[in-house]
Amino acid sequence: MKPEDQLINQRIDKLNQIRDFGVNPYPYRFNQKNHADEILEKFKKLKTHTITKTKVSMAGRIMSFRLMGKSSFIHIQDWTNKIQVYVKQDEIGDKSYKIFRKFDIGDIIGVEGIVFTTKAGEITVLAKKIELLCKTIRPLPDKWHGLKDTELRYRKRELDLISNPEIKEDFIKRNKIINFIRGFLNKKSYIEVETPIIQPIYGGATARPFKSHLNDLKMDVYLRISDELYLKRLIVGGFEKVYEFSKDFRNESVDSTHNPEFTVLEYYEAYSDYNDMMKGVEDMIFNACREINGTTKIKFRGHSIDLKKPFKIMTMKDSIKEYAKIDVNKLSDNELKKKLDDNNLEYTNFSRGIGIQLLFEEFVEDKLIQPTFIIEHPRETTPLCKVSRKDPELIERFELFIAGFEIANAYSELNDPIKQRELLEEQARQLRAGNEEANPMDEDFVEAIEIGMPPTGGVGIGIDRLVMVLTGKDSIKDVILFPFMKSFK
Repeated sequence: MKPEDQLINQRIDKLNQIRDFGVNPYPYRFNQKNHADEILEKFKKLKTHTITKTKVSMAGRIMSFRLMGKSSFIHIQDWTNKIQVYVKQDEIGDKSYKIFRKFDIGDIIGVEGIVFTTKAGEITVLAKKIELLCKTIRPLPDKWHGLKDTELRYRKRELDLISNPEIKEDFIKRNKIINFIRGFLNKKSYIEVETPIIQPIYGGATARPFKSHLNDLKMDVYLRISDELYLKRLIVGGFEKVYEFSKDFRNESVDSTHNPEFTVLEYYEAYSDYNDMMKGVEDMIFNACREINGTTKIKFRGHSIDLKKPFKIMTMKDSIKEYAKIDVNKLSDNELKKKLDDNNLEYTNFSRGIGIQLLFEEFVEDKLIQPTFIIEHPRETTPLCKVSRKDPELIERFELFIAGFEIANAYSELNDPIKQRELLEEQARQLRAGNEEANPMDEDFVEAIEIGMPPTGGVGIGIDRLVMVLTGKDSIKDVILFPFMKSFK
């Protein structure tokens, strides 16, 4: 028998013994009135070896256990912190103390008692009543050193939260960031909406989808790769400002900045263009950082980054010239192809715009550490964006890069129905030709654009990546409670 199985059997024996005492080891409720943080803060100046008259009622998980005959010290951990409890047989009674001795590290208990400080000065609760709220069967891992195995931490987040309670702060910060952004948009009169996650046709991004089948209607369906097309249909319908915190799904790489399921904020504003959206994104991120961190300066992956306004703005061609020392304006198509081939940059159907984008991705992206807007993208990079007013070979798109990866993407949205149909038909041809990241034709979307969409600016922000940067976490797995992990089986 494995050691863990032996421990489980021992705990089950204790569980049965507790039941023999006439105690339900899984009661329905407990009147929790206090938390550890509150008690520790209130009595932090209490003198050593002092007993108060303050009664408390608290609950949590046993994290340490020191049995000393007729008295014992334990530490229990609740949502906020860990606190010591002193359990004496004379205080809780003989029967209760016998039951207490059947408790294990990991069990969840309720304690009623009074606050005092020990001779060592530790704030402690003297138990007057102790109640088992949940008898645990499986022991916690490595009770003395916490859960350190990174793979296991991500796979079993519940154990990670118990063994490393400080990580809760990262997810509390994530919640605060999302709530701040929601409030930021609501104050600007944006309306939060919900669009379909399961879609008959996917679109709005260059990505491979997850495919499924709807049995009742006998049709293939897809998990959305973007909510863009549905949000634009709402602009057509008369909404002027909409947003959605969208769970998107892309059947692509899994690494430090990619998870198959991820959170994106997309928002659209009628009568605006990408310049307006750029100002809004800059203002949102600047203020979110100040709200969460109290400063615009952060540390991330060894870099000191300042999110103060204004953010730097560069054209894609200028960024290639500065960071790769390549002036693409001076390269012929053949010379550009040679640059790609010499650097083993793969492409299916060459175009000048795609070649420029590949050079940018290879030589520039990871060097954009300070917040930088990259503008004037080649028109081939998306079928959903308006052509630049300066150059018909470019589009009115920006991407915001921080710490070497993309945080946000925005367009002056294409609303020419004839051009939109042509571009999506070309995407559909590429899909049929074998380009798995091209989009199928979405006739409903095109017909909506034919009804008429006003000039519109649109933005997508990678929330998981933004949280990484604002909390200083190296991996996307550190800011998603349950990241996707490879199966052991």
